[in-house]
Order: sequence, then C-alpha cells, then structure tokens
Amino acid sequence: MFGIGSTELIVILVVALILIGPQKLPELIKNLGKGLSEVKKMSNDVKSTLDAEISAADEERKQKEDLAREAARKKAEEEAMEKARQAEAEKQQDVEEKQPTADETEEVAEAPKTESEKA
Repeated sequence: MFGIGSTELIVILVVALILIGPQKLPELIKNLGKGLSEVKKMSNDVKSTLDAEISAADEERKQKEDLAREAARKKAEEEAMEKARQAEAEKQQDVEEKQPTADETEEVAEAPKTESEKA
C-alpha cells in the first residue's frame, strides 16, 4: 500500500493520535475512508466508461471492416460475372463466324460435279 511498511504506518498513526487527539481521530479516519471509497468508486466508473467506449469503437471498426470486405467481395463477384459474360459473347461470336452463311451453303451445293456424278 503506497510503499509504506507496517512499522511506518504505526508511527504515522501514533503521530496522528498525538497531533489530532483521541476524540477526533476516529472521525478523521472515518471521513478519510469515505473519501477513499468515493475516489475508488469514481475510478471504477471512469474505467467502466472507458471500457464501454473502447468496446463501441472496436465494434464500429469491425463493422466498417466487414462492410469493406463485403463491398470488395461484391466488386470481385461483379468483375468475374462481367468476364464470364465477355467470354460467352466472344465464344458466341466465334461460333457465328465459323457457321457458314446462306450464300456460302449455296456455293457448296453448286460446286462442280465430278465425272462420276455427271454420268
């Protein structure tokens, strides 16, 4: 307790008894105890308030991080969907380019016949 040993505490109490007197010493000790309990109570209130504020700040930070993660996930998902759409469009375009048009099919049908087909 404050770095005071038991012998030092006894000396302080004897000096206080001599200076203050035996009638007022119990009242003084009682008031001192009340004051210390009030200080301890206020200290606990401040500590609990600080803990509550820290918890609230941590929760708010956690919510912001969660929102940022969710936004990043949605953005990545949208980018992946866009890439898939582009790949599908390119695939469809390649298929359309490879399919012969109506004119090309007629040309193939009108191709010259071989000797065996002519006969």
